[in-house]
Amino acid sequence: MTDRSLQRRLAAIVVADVVGYSRLMEADEAATLDNLRELRSGVIEPAVMRHNGRIFKVMGDGFLIEFGSAVDAVAAALEMQRTTTAVEASGDRRLLLRIGVNLGDVIDDGSDILGDGVNVAARLETQAAPGGICISGSVHGEIVGKIDDCFFDAGERYLKNLTRPVHVWHWPDALQSILPLPECPSVAVLPFTNMSGDEADEPFVDGLTEDLITDLSRTAGLFVIARNSVYGYKGKAVDVRLVAQELGVRYVLEGSARRAMGRVRINAQLVDTLGGQHVWAERFDRTVEDVFELQDEVNAKIVEALVGRLTIPTPRNRPKNFEAYELCVRARLLTEESPQTEREAYMLLQRAVKLDPSYAEALGLLAYNRWLAWTHFGEPEDPNRRMAVTSAQKAVDLDPNDAGCRYVLGTILAYERRWEESEAAFAKALELDPNHADTWAAMSDISVLDGRIADGLAQIEKALRLNPHPTCWYLCHLGQAQYAARDYEAATATLRRKETYRTNSRKFLAAALAQSGHREEARREAELFLIAHPHFTIAHWLSSQPLRDAAVRDHFVDGFRKAGLPEM
Repeated sequence: MTDRSLQRRLAAIVVADVVGYSRLMEADEAATLDNLRELRSGVIEPAVMRHNGRIFKVMGDGFLIEFGSAVDAVAAALEMQRTTTAVEASGDRRLLLRIGVNLGDVIDDGSDILGDGVNVAARLETQAAPGGICISGSVHGEIVGKIDDCFFDAGERYLKNLTRPVHVWHWPDALQSILPLPECPSVAVLPFTNMSGDEADEPFVDGLTEDLITDLSRTAGLFVIARNSVYGYKGKAVDVRLVAQELGVRYVLEGSARRAMGRVRINAQLVDTLGGQHVWAERFDRTVEDVFELQDEVNAKIVEALVGRLTIPTPRNRPKNFEAYELCVRARLLTEESPQTEREAYMLLQRAVKLDPSYAEALGLLAYNRWLAWTHFGEPEDPNRRMAVTSAQKAVDLDPNDAGCRYVLGTILAYERRWEESEAAFAKALELDPNHADTWAAMSDISVLDGRIADGLAQIEKALRLNPHPTCWYLCHLGQAQYAARDYEAATATLRRKETYRTNSRKFLAAALAQSGHREEARREAELFLIAHPHFTIAHWLSSQPLRDAAVRDHFVDGFRKAGLPEM
C-alpha cells in the first residue's frame, strides 16, 4: 500500500457497542441475535440515515459510524440512545448501547477507516454509562448552541493506550442513568433571577432560593432536589422540561426577586413539566424586614399546590439581625471549597454570630467550618475541635427543628467517637427532613469507616438521587466507598471527575491507582495532593477519622503507603 492510496480527512466518528453482549449471548443466544438485528435495522440504521452518516464497519455487537459533522454525529447518537432506553423503560426486552463520539483525523484505506480519530472514539465508548454517550472536547466545542441536550463536564482523562489526556463530556451525568420519577410529588427550585440590576444583591437572591429549598424539603410527602444540583442552571436560559428530565422531577419552580427602596418583590411560578401547564403563579411585595414571613408564605403556597393543605412543619429559627443573615448566606457559598475559602467563611460566620448570638444556622455553619479546618485542612486540633463541638450543640439547643444543625452535630459527634449520640442526631435530622441529602452523604462516610460498606454505598446513592449534580465531597464519599469495596476502577473514575479531582479526595485517588497497579501514576497524584495539603500524614488521618473497623483502616493505610504518602 502506498501513501497515495491513503486518504486523510476530518470526520466525526461514532463507536457504539452493546452492553453485556457476551453475557446475553450465553444466557439466550437466539433471542440476543434477534434483538441485535432489530437494533441495527430499527434503531441504528434509521438514525444514521436521518443524520447523513454511514455505517463503515460492523464488528459483531459493535458499530463504527462516520459523519461529516459533529452535530449530526451527536444528534444521531442521542436518537439511538433515546429510542433504546425508552423501550427498555417500557419493560420490553431491548439491548442497551454505550456510545463514544470524537472529531478527528482519520485515514481511509478503501476498506477501513483508521487513525487517532477512531482510536479516541473507541476509548470514549468504554467510558460511557449503559444507555449513555461520551464525547470528546473537540466534539463538545462544535455542538455548543446547536444541541439542546446538556452534557456534563468530566474533565481531562488519561484513556487506555493514549499518551495525551482527552477532555471528556458525558450524557447523561455519568453518576445517573435516566432518573425515574419518585412516587410522591417531586420538585426542583431553580435559582431565582436577580432583577434589581445590582450584583451586590446576588447573595440576597441566592439566599431566598436556598431557604425555599430548605423549607420545602422539610415537608412530608415531597421529594425536593438539593441546592447544589440546581445552581448549575443559575444565569442560564433553560427549558424547564429538560431540567426536570435531568434531575428526575415532575415540577419546577422558577422566579425572580427585586430588592429596592427597602422592599422586596418576588414573582414565582410552578410548572408541571409533564403537561406543560402552570400549576401556580403569584407575585409578592413586602418590606425587607418581612422577608422571612414572605419566605414562609411562598413555601406554604407551593406546598398547597403540590400536596394540598398540610400541617406546615414547625418554623425554623430565623435570625433577628438581617446583616447576620446576609453574612451567613455569603458563607454558605464558600463552605468546603478550599483552605482559603474556609478561612474566609470563618471570618464571615464569626461576624454573623457576634451580630446575632441566637442565630442557630450561623452557629451550625461555624461548627462545620471548624470541623473541616481540623479534620481536612490541616489546622490545629485545638481549639478548632472544641469550638466545633460547642457550637454544634448550641445550634441544636437554639433550634431543635433545624435538620441542618442536627446533621452537623451528628457528623462532629461521629468524629468524637460518640457513636450512639451521632446516630441519634442523624436519625432526628432525617425525621425533620427526609430530603436532607447532606445527612445521607455524611452517614455514608461513617458507615464505610465502620466497615458497613454496602450500607455506605446505598446511603451515598440515596444522597446522589436527591443531589444529582453534587458538590465535591459527595463524590469523595462515593469514591471512598468504592475503594473500600475494592472496586478500584470505579473509584478512579469517580475521583477523576472534574468536580472533585483537585480537592482533598485526591489522596483516595492515589490509593485506588496504587491498589490497581498504577504505581507511577499513583505517586504523581500523591505528590500533587501534597502540594495542596503539605501537612497531611497518614498518622494524622488515622487520628482524625471515625474508624471502627480494623480491616477497613488497614486497607486505606495500605493504599496510602503504596502511593507514597508520608507516615508522619
